[in-house]
Amino acid sequence: MNDLVRQHTALSDTDLEWLHLLVSEWQLLSDLSFADLVLWVPTRDGTRYVSVAQMRPNTGPTSYQDDMVGHLVPRGRRPLLDAALDEGRIVREGDPEWREEVPVRVESIPVRRDGRVLGVIARNTNLLTVRTPSRLELTYLQSASDLAQMIAAGAFPFPGQQVDMDASPRVGDGLIRLDADGIVQYASPNGLSAYHRLGLASDLVGHHLGTVTAELAPSRGPVDEALVKVASGYAPREFEVECAGGVIQLRAIPLKPKGVRIGSLVLLRDVTELRRRERELITKDATIREIHHRVKNNLQTVAALLRLQSRRMDSEQGREALNEAVRRVGSIAIVHETLSQNLDERVEFDEIADRVIAMVSEISPGKVTCRRTGRFGILDAEVATPLSMVLTEVLQNALEHAFALADHGTVEVSAVRGGSPTEGRLLITVTDDGRGLPEGFDPKQAGNLGLQIVRTLVEGELGGTFGMVPAPERGTQVVLDLPVQGLK
Repeated sequence: MNDLVRQHTALSDTDLEWLHLLVSEWQLLSDLSFADLVLWVPTRDGTRYVSVAQMRPNTGPTSYQDDMVGHLVPRGRRPLLDAALDEGRIVREGDPEWREEVPVRVESIPVRRDGRVLGVIARNTNLLTVRTPSRLELTYLQSASDLAQMIAAGAFPFPGQQVDMDASPRVGDGLIRLDADGIVQYASPNGLSAYHRLGLASDLVGHHLGTVTAELAPSRGPVDEALVKVASGYAPREFEVECAGGVIQLRAIPLKPKGVRIGSLVLLRDVTELRRRERELITKDATIREIHHRVKNNLQTVAALLRLQSRRMDSEQGREALNEAVRRVGSIAIVHETLSQNLDERVEFDEIADRVIAMVSEISPGKVTCRRTGRFGILDAEVATPLSMVLTEVLQNALEHAFALADHGTVEVSAVRGGSPTEGRLLITVTDDGRGLPEGFDPKQAGNLGLQIVRTLVEGELGGTFGMVPAPERGTQVVLDLPVQGLK
């Protein structure tokens, strides 16, 4: 719509916003009318109309098999559009048109904003299946007529009431028509069933909807006056009523076809099962987060026990082995702590990498600086956990073997993501400027436990590759190339 309006018309941005607001609401008019809607806007030179939006009904057959958006029509070819635009009134005159052997009734509704007619809605009703209308259909059509008059007067849609039509009740979900006093004139079968779900044992017709709704809603005190007013349709509102029997979502639409409220439409939908599933998901998410929190606490307890044990060791080699185990357990605990704070099983790994770097830096033999460049991005938990251990082992190895006790140096962790979202890659390099690799050193044959852990996790669990080579200038460079999903 934006491109068509800006390319062909002289409408301002505020006018365009009004059309967007209308289009977000006009599924309601289409369903109540059992008709297709096409929005036509006059071009900048006033010689043609351009169709900028189209809507088909959910309640009846369509009149247009083809997409009408983008079509240009010369002024004069469709007299009803001209009359509605020039005279600013709803035009219904004329015989039905025949389209592919289907009779179609055409009406034109001017779209008004601040006293100006911005365009015209062509309402096209397929007459092939027309029959004697039921009470439901008569109520639909009368409500559609009231809404059409409000659009022509610039009173609908309601400013500042942007509606998410995917989440709001639709006409077919349930409909109640109220008079000006809030008394129910008609309730569709689905609407009545929804109130029966709340606990209503009688019919709705003839009763004040606000009072009935407030009585059904659980309350510890007097009748909720705000709920009575909202459910009576005095203002455009969406709200929910919940009781032991279920949850009903309602949307009130005041009807003011001539500027004075003559009644209201209340659309409603039984969302009991939807809310139940949402609560189950919330409970499940909370349970998963609690599990991660407890795992983190247990791992921290294990790390504390290992730390206590290392202090009682007489052997320096044994003490160092236990301290390495403490850092390995700690790296896993960091991942679970991060997961305990998230709503899904994905983590921002940059924070984890920074914490791992800080933890491992504590064993630095001299004045060695560790830093990170680039971004790891968001990773799944099944990747983050082994990767945190790999990063811990590689950093430990660099700090323990690349520098002497008094050495100054730098260890840099670099992360680069690339590729497509479905076939992404994460390239990690850990570079130090230390003493370098011993002559003839082969990382694939080294018996070091840390390097064995790295090879096993990278190649076996992460499906990536691991390499250890001399750095371009001085020191050693570890290169990890990993496949990752959901590139961000």
